[in-house]
Amino acid sequence: MLKAMSTYLYVKERLHPGLLDGLVRGGAQTIEIFAARQHLDYANRKQHVREIAEWFRTSGVPLNSVHSPMFADYEWGRTGAPPVNVASTDRAARIQAMDEVKRALEIAEQIPFRFLVQHLGTGNETFDDRKFEAAMTSIEHLRAFAKPLGVRILLENIPNELATPDKLVEFIQASHFDDVGVCFDVGHAHMMSSVGEAFEILKSHIRSTHVHDNAKDKDSHLWPGNGSIDWKEAVELLRSAPHTPPLLLEIEGEEKANTIEKMGEAFRKLEAA
Repeated sequence: MLKAMSTYLYVKERLHPGLLDGLVRGGAQTIEIFAARQHLDYANRKQHVREIAEWFRTSGVPLNSVHSPMFADYEWGRTGAPPVNVASTDRAARIQAMDEVKRALEIAEQIPFRFLVQHLGTGNETFDDRKFEAAMTSIEHLRAFAKPLGVRILLENIPNELATPDKLVEFIQASHFDDVGVCFDVGHAHMMSSVGEAFEILKSHIRSTHVHDNAKDKDSHLWPGNGSIDWKEAVELLRSAPHTPPLLLEIEGEEKANTIEKMGEAFRKLEAA
């Protein structure tokens, strides 16, 4: 399995080539960019996106995926900006959300990437048939926009009632979106039920992963081994996934001390498992 790293570790900082160099030194063979404007100003295509595109071009490291925006402002929602919610039942809000996601998708014109990782709803979103239908309309629109760019939409299992493993499979089957897959978030699966149970439900749809640990109490995005996940079981399951997803670490920024050393340690631990 490819070793991969998300830039989520640095989401509160401006992304620059030095940070990407560090991820490669830590062992990353491919990368996921977290599309947050304070991190990668994806609307600034002439300067910031171009700078990052040049790094990918000269390094030869592929961009595996882009995580879809969660907020449209430069302050990570701290100014009161609403979250980007493609499942909103408010049509105007949903259109704004889709427009923001499309801006992030356009990164592919300068930096080719395979997958866009998309949330359905926000954290702790309750289930509602109207939200389900709204999300279906949004994903249909986004997949049509993404296809000519060579990008495939992946839905992530997150801690809410819209994006449980069962609901994601129901969503994909009911929509007949055969080209929509799943980004399997190991930490979220551990919080919501169990890694094994969630994997069995989603395994035929898994194309990428988010690998992080927690103590089952909160979404803390710890380095593997710093929570209560059974990593021997988790890695064996991931290795059995039919589409061979990468092992993609998605670690919280507070955990970024000694990043290169910790990345190497995490990859060795996962490979040994």
